[in-house]
Amino acid sequence: MSRLLSRGEKHVPNKTIYVADDDLPLLVRAQELTGSNLSAAIVTALRRLVQVEEAKRAGFDEITVKVGVGRAVVQRFLGTALGEWTSSSGGGEETYSLFRTSKGRFAVHHVRSELHIPVGPNAERGKKWATGWRGWIGDWSPDQAWMRTPAQATFSVVDTVEELDALLPAELYAVALQTIRDEPVVEDLDI
Repeated sequence: MSRLLSRGEKHVPNKTIYVADDDLPLLVRAQELTGSNLSAAIVTALRRLVQVEEAKRAGFDEITVKVGVGRAVVQRFLGTALGEWTSSSGGGEETYSLFRTSKGRFAVHHVRSELHIPVGPNAERGKKWATGWRGWIGDWSPDQAWMRTPAQATFSVVDTVEELDALLPAELYAVALQTIRDEPVVEDLDI
C-alpha cells in the first residue's frame, strides 16, 4: 500500500533486500573483497554501475589498458578514443593511443614491444641480421649474442592539450589538435 508524500518529505526506498540462496556466496565474497558490511559492498557496486552507465549515455566507453613491464597492471577508465599512432622498425614496434577521459582530461597509453638487441663483439653484424633474411645471405656467423627486453607500457594523464606535446609523436599531436578543435557541439533539441 502506498501513501502520498507531503511537501518536503523524501521517499526513502525499502532497505530490505531479498537474495536468492544461489546468489548468497556472491554477496559474501563481495563483502570479503570490500572489507566492510554487506550494505557498503552493495552501495560500492551500485555507485560503479551508475558511474559507468551515465558515462556510456554521454558517449564514453569503458577502456582497459595494461601498464608496466612484463606482467602488467590492468588499469580501467571511462573515456573516448581520439587517435592512435604506430611505428614499426627492426628494433620493434611502438604504439601511442590518445583518449579523452569522461572528466575532460587527456590520457596517453604508450606501448613498446619486446625488443631483441644484438650485443657483444658481433653486434653490428647482428643488427644487419635483424633487418630480414637478405642480411643473412653470405654473412653467417655462429658468434652471436642477443639481449631481450620485455614489452613495456606507460599511461599518462594530463589536464591540457598543450601538455600532450611532450607525450606524443608530432604527427599524432597534430591530429589530436585538429580533432579536439573540430569536436562537434552537442545541441539538445526539445522536439
